[in-house]
Amino acid sequence: MAPLADFLASVIPWSLPPHFQGYVKGRTPLSTPQQVFPTLAGYLAVVFALRAYMKNRPPMRLQGLFQVHNIILSAGSLLLLACMAEEIAPLYWKHGLFWVMCDDNMWTNRLGFFYLINYYFKYLELLDTVFLALKKKPLAFLHVFHHSATALLCYTQLNGKTSVQWIPITINLSVHVLMYYYYYATAGGAKIWWKKHLTTMQIAQFIIDLFAVYFATYSYYAANYFPNLPTMGSCAGTESAAVFGCGLLTSYLLLFIQFYINTYKKPSKGKGKAPLANGKPIANGNGVANGHGHKLE
Repeated sequence: MAPLADFLASVIPWSLPPHFQGYVKGRTPLSTPQQVFPTLAGYLAVVFALRAYMKNRPPMRLQGLFQVHNIILSAGSLLLLACMAEEIAPLYWKHGLFWVMCDDNMWTNRLGFFYLINYYFKYLELLDTVFLALKKKPLAFLHVFHHSATALLCYTQLNGKTSVQWIPITINLSVHVLMYYYYYATAGGAKIWWKKHLTTMQIAQFIIDLFAVYFATYSYYAANYFPNLPTMGSCAGTESAAVFGCGLLTSYLLLFIQFYINTYKKPSKGKGKAPLANGKPIANGNGVANGHGHKLE
């Protein structure tokens, strides 16, 4: 049973077509390379066009819109996390950890729908950068790379139907609940003491992610190509999705550790750089440009 998901399904006054209830290649929006790559290229083009447009104009505050954007992402992440947890927990108790990480049947209809919602969240999160550009805040490479690459990562995992993807997704949603709440609260002037812990949580997130995806990838290759290696069995998902996920998450961890060292471990000269959460620097004090390390003036 899934009380929360059942309740939400009962109160929604409309029914969705099949290609919106789950990921259907070629029919679900943003389910083909011809849609995904131009969309992400358009994101980059819009961001740099806005920077050029704002060059000789005063920065926009946009506090109300900014707070609405962040509270939607925080609350939405919490709701999606709860729905996924009540779907995954009974399967874990019934079948065990390896099964929920690797079995083909772990791709339930509801989980597929939740994965799709999470995927679309990544496009909503691209507005983070739009706020930055309109506020005339510097754009860190890690921010732009992380936003565009994570949307691509979710696309590849949906396309490849990897069974282990719920682990990175649920951990990421947990961090986003706190992170986007932080952005919402500090934009309203709240003083938040735990910003550094968001950075630590991100590093822990990527370490756990890598244990999970490397184990799943090893299990697949050992079971299918190297029968002499010890393995508990194969893992569901395509090879290309698994390899891409391992590579990209590894790059996230390395980049994030590098930023953490530069921010917290090296002696600062004047004002130090702001810490990151989810690839986004965070600032103290009166507001954050969507977590990108710049106080509102």
